[in-house]
Amino acid sequence: MKCTVTVRDGGSVKADILVQFFSKKEMKRDAAKVLAGLGIIASPDGDFKAAAGELSLLYRQISGKSASRVLLAGIGEGKTTEDFRKAADAVARKAVDLHLGVLAIDCSPVDEWSKQSGHKQEELAAILVEGVLYGSYRFDRLKSGKLDKEEKKAGKLKGIDELVLAGCGDRLEAVEKGAGKGMIVGECQNRARDLVNLPGNHLSAEALADAAIEAGKRGGFEVTVFDKKKITELGMGGLLAVNKGSEEPPTFTILDYKPKGKSKKTIALVGKGVTFDSGGISLKPAQGMEEMKSDMSGAAAVIATVEAVAGLGLPLRVIGLVPATDNMPGGSAQKPGDVITTMSGITVEVGNTDAEGRLILADALTYAKKEYDPDVIVDLATLTGACIVALGNSVAGLFSNDDKLAESIFEAGQSSGEKVWKMPLWDEYDELIKSDVADVHNTGGRGAGSVTAAKFLQKFIDGHKRWAHIDIAGPAFPAKGGSKTPGATGFGVRLVLDLLKGWS
Repeated sequence: MKCTVTVRDGGSVKADILVQFFSKKEMKRDAAKVLAGLGIIASPDGDFKAAAGELSLLYRQISGKSASRVLLAGIGEGKTTEDFRKAADAVARKAVDLHLGVLAIDCSPVDEWSKQSGHKQEELAAILVEGVLYGSYRFDRLKSGKLDKEEKKAGKLKGIDELVLAGCGDRLEAVEKGAGKGMIVGECQNRARDLVNLPGNHLSAEALADAAIEAGKRGGFEVTVFDKKKITELGMGGLLAVNKGSEEPPTFTILDYKPKGKSKKTIALVGKGVTFDSGGISLKPAQGMEEMKSDMSGAAAVIATVEAVAGLGLPLRVIGLVPATDNMPGGSAQKPGDVITTMSGITVEVGNTDAEGRLILADALTYAKKEYDPDVIVDLATLTGACIVALGNSVAGLFSNDDKLAESIFEAGQSSGEKVWKMPLWDEYDELIKSDVADVHNTGGRGAGSVTAAKFLQKFIDGHKRWAHIDIAGPAFPAKGGSKTPGATGFGVRLVLDLLKGWS
């Protein structure tokens, strides 16, 4: 999607549809005057109250190439970034549904938006662009188009080709800068969604590593991929154990972004990369198993985040670590009751082969601490169904051994719209993952499943003082609620970027 920023007023730009944002207050005060200026005499439907994300479609009597459709979009009170993000997302989805190619947004009130929200014009422009990219996303790369011939002839398959931010006046420079940043974040998040939406026969561990290499080429940072031989040399027993039942080899990928000039912090991001999770010998139920292609959502978020950091030029060194494999029930697969030795030397009794994500993350966390000793370690993983039971499909579980770090992540969740809720990491939970035959057990029973998984991971950070684990099982690929577009959400990209921007 192309993005254009112009001083021309929205009513005169060439577009298929023009969007006018209204807060609840502005709707009562300014709507009639604004609409009259666009040549619209009829009022919007009386049910339109300008709630965030609410829409009303009107038409203009015009000649020429200016937009004949005017879409009123509510921003609620217009006081939070989420109000604007919801509105932009809803607008984009409507434009795609109407098969419209050029979408224009009237940004002439950007100063007022800034005053009422407390956010800079640049930031608001970025959020609008992010929101439009997010809402216009459709995963159709695997469709042949052979069944859509009639729609193609009628021109009904058009997506948004261009977004025009109009009426920017003397705020043109700020809006342009924000739009550029919004394009970087939105495009990276959608690349993460593409990876997660790919089925297992299109995305192996090696293909995921290739995607990281491509991200490195676009972002100008170094990417190193370890093959099975190197993984074996490093003694990554957790990753190798999960891979035993697979016909596809594992990979361990390192993305290393180094900023120009001195780095303020070194951050390690670890993403779970299980490209398909059958459960292994502890086979999952058939119903819903097709969604287990999403078990590499943490890896996709990490790859996309590092690329976005590079694009934004943040003054931080950010290292992405992606252990990747599928989890299959082959004849050589690991078995319940097996005892494995991880890279750290810690032995693990495998009580359930479907608790595999924590095994590959264990090796990645060990590697992060040993090789880089970063200021902060954050891992993202679709780790437990228990977290969905606790928090639903819209909110991620947050576990951390540092309260200040946890508070920073919580605040980033509020500002990015990717919400998290802190869960306990008390010592009492260690009792649930004790093993009679090994150092630790990989499951802790039915109770507190997301907590015991986090406690397991904590064993492998080697005393690191600033670590956080984010369980994104619910919001990464929500079955109900949390996403209006089917499939992957790219959850974690905006969250972590907001966190990193706060340290910049």
